[in-house]
Amino acid sequence: MRNPMQRKRTPPGPGQESVWDYPRPPRVERTVATIEVRFGGLLIATTGDAVRVLETSHPPVYYLPIPDFAPGVLVPVEGTTHCEFKGAASYFDVVAGSARSPRGAWTYPSPVRDYEDLATRAAIYPSQMDSCTVAGETVQAQEGDFYGGWITAAIVGPFKGGAGTWGW
Repeated sequence: MRNPMQRKRTPPGPGQESVWDYPRPPRVERTVATIEVRFGGLLIATTGDAVRVLETSHPPVYYLPIPDFAPGVLVPVEGTTHCEFKGAASYFDVVAGSARSPRGAWTYPSPVRDYEDLATRAAIYPSQMDSCTVAGETVQAQEGDFYGGWITAAIVGPFKGGAGTWGW
């Protein structure tokens, strides 16, 4: 039986995408939108060469080229997790001035086939930053902070991640 929340899919309007139309397994897609990340009162990353990972029920997760982060911002830390699709993830503390976000970013240094574009990129939890923008629009962080999705006006849900959505 389908989850009742899924039946309440928000129909996308002009110029919008529904996360319920995203694939599973996820797809990696290039974007030309300018992405900016601010933390500790500083601009710590800006790029026009990001990719986004699109997966059913999830807002996109943006992966930025690691060289597009300010020097010293991404500090590797111990520990890994495993994604059934992308492989083993490694983590970074994000550090800017006196601000520190423990495990606030992650990467897939040796991703599985079809996810090779993630190998030299890092994703950021937008809820842990001062702000993250896509083409100048400040994103809303995906509820639950497990998946790290970036919600903009161009994305409609409902979104997995909040209380009661784990089994979607």
